[in-house]
Amino acid sequence: MAGIYIHIPFCKQKCHYCNFYTVISQKYRNDFVHILLKELEQRRDYLGEQTVNTIYFGGGTPSLLADNEIVRIIDSIKTLFPVNEKAEITLEANPDDLNKEKLTSLKENTPVNRLSIGVQSFHNEDLVYLNRAHNASQALKAIENSLSAGFDNITVDLIYGIPTLTEKNWRKNLELFFDFGIPHLSSYALTVENKTVLHSLIAKKKMTPVDDKQAVKHFELLLEETEKHGYIHYEISNFAREGYYSKHNSIYWLGGHYLGVGPSAHSFNGISRQWNVANMKQYMEFEQTGTTVLEKEVLSKDQRYNEYVMTSLRTSWGCDTEHLENVFGNLYTNHFLKHIIPFVEDGKVQQKGNVYTLTNAGKLYADGIAAALFMI
Repeated sequence: MAGIYIHIPFCKQKCHYCNFYTVISQKYRNDFVHILLKELEQRRDYLGEQTVNTIYFGGGTPSLLADNEIVRIIDSIKTLFPVNEKAEITLEANPDDLNKEKLTSLKENTPVNRLSIGVQSFHNEDLVYLNRAHNASQALKAIENSLSAGFDNITVDLIYGIPTLTEKNWRKNLELFFDFGIPHLSSYALTVENKTVLHSLIAKKKMTPVDDKQAVKHFELLLEETEKHGYIHYEISNFAREGYYSKHNSIYWLGGHYLGVGPSAHSFNGISRQWNVANMKQYMEFEQTGTTVLEKEVLSKDQRYNEYVMTSLRTSWGCDTEHLENVFGNLYTNHFLKHIIPFVEDGKVQQKGNVYTLTNAGKLYADGIAAALFMI
């Protein structure tokens, strides 16, 4: 199973917490898709003969693309790669872009069959803190419009741990989500990344810092409510009804291969990882140079083991010691079994046969548990 990720870097404004590569300037907007198609052609052999099962438009703000641009990109992929006729095709979208006309046209004129709507919160004070481009009423309307247009495979993003987000309003956010009957939720703790506007504003005491205890309370409530409403917690930050798991993100979590195109996009083929330059000017020079600027890293056996442990423990599929033995050998399996014992004993990890998964208590410590199992 393989996927293709398309990074659309353009945004109307930069969210305070965002550390993805984005640009506000529209200087290269007109020629961008042309260069993107050139890169796809250059990378046509990257996935070998593997069938492409997912196409994902991320960003940035992919909903800024015109329908004909989306179609051009998808048509190019279908020409260059073997694509499953039932491929999952996801478009990330901001609520302020999703009016009735846009959604009707998207549904009727493009092959996009899954929407990822960046709501983040249904409360204006949170959206102001995050510096989102939309407001609460636009968030609600975007979901209503998406459902009315006939999109049934929808995921919504919600952020918890925002200093302005009370427990009462977090409950309300979840209630509104459940009321819409949307089949998938991605929910993340607000993280203050270095070199973001939020990091700078908090350092200057112009914004309230994140309270870790508040975030833990929100996370515990999230687990409680999603379970109550029948959602499967299949990855630390992702919840879905049966049959609505994100096929594209599952490729990342299950060690599948993927090609990333666009500035800053990452690719992985099982042996090495490579990533494009995070610079629009350099990326757009493809026309003159005939190649995109990228960096490449061949993964060592230790790195591949560490990645498997880190990603598998985040999922409901868990870490399988039979897989460890078959792929990495006895040394790595024994290392894992030795270092997992304390976490099983204190109830953070549970074992069923060969498979180890995090308990709800362990999910709060996912990164630390994985790090303790790494080969260094």
